[in-house]
Amino acid sequence: MDTFTLAGKTYHSRLLVGTGKYKDLDETRRAIEASGAEIVTVALRRMQLSSPKGQSLVDAVDPEKYTFLPNTAGCYSAEEAVRTLRLAREAGGWNLVKLEVIGDEKTLYPDVTETLKAAEELVADGFDVMAYTTDDPLIASRLEAIGCVAIMPLAAPIGSGLGIQNPLNIRLIVEQSTVPVLVDAGVGTASDAAIAMELGCDAVLMNTAIAEADDPVLMAEAMKLAIEAGRKAYLAGRMPKRGVASASSPSEGKVA
Repeated sequence: MDTFTLAGKTYHSRLLVGTGKYKDLDETRRAIEASGAEIVTVALRRMQLSSPKGQSLVDAVDPEKYTFLPNTAGCYSAEEAVRTLRLAREAGGWNLVKLEVIGDEKTLYPDVTETLKAAEELVADGFDVMAYTTDDPLIASRLEAIGCVAIMPLAAPIGSGLGIQNPLNIRLIVEQSTVPVLVDAGVGTASDAAIAMELGCDAVLMNTAIAEADDPVLMAEAMKLAIEAGRKAYLAGRMPKRGVASASSPSEGKVA
């Protein structure tokens, strides 16, 4: 069976999903179940611990069933991100974390300087760091050298749904990395997820593409199937691209 390993733990699903932006906790639960995901992200600074009905996130998403991946969405400096994750580890015992340091409110692009600084501190402090970053192969290489357990280049700006804007860069990062590479941010629909997997990515993380679909539960299922299809296509090896037509039927032995 095709599996992928992250920080020493093996997972069967290559789709990671977020827990934000859904209309309620029931929709959150149903979408996550339909996605088949085993890892769910939780934005520590934005986490809604309870709803007006008194339900909590853990009532909808069982931490015994899913691996919770706390992330630092909303942090704008290394100091803020490190402090947030240290507090999270003290409160919930989380060691596998997603590091995200944003540069500005308009583009929501990663601040790679602050990301590198935070990664160094967190790895030294014993965290298993999955680093969200730009699609720059040089930065990806530096994050791996620091000791990050996964590199997470963006496909496009957060929440844009534009799909993979620089497939060459993603492929270069995949080819040079010895740790898992996960496309994160910018996926809009199932074909985007399939392309990421066809490029050789180990997994894809998404939230908005599912949560803001007209039917989030159906989209979650579509994403699951797209991940599986893209992975199988990558393993199968695509046909070469040609500049001219090539008949699909053999010419040998044809009747004159």
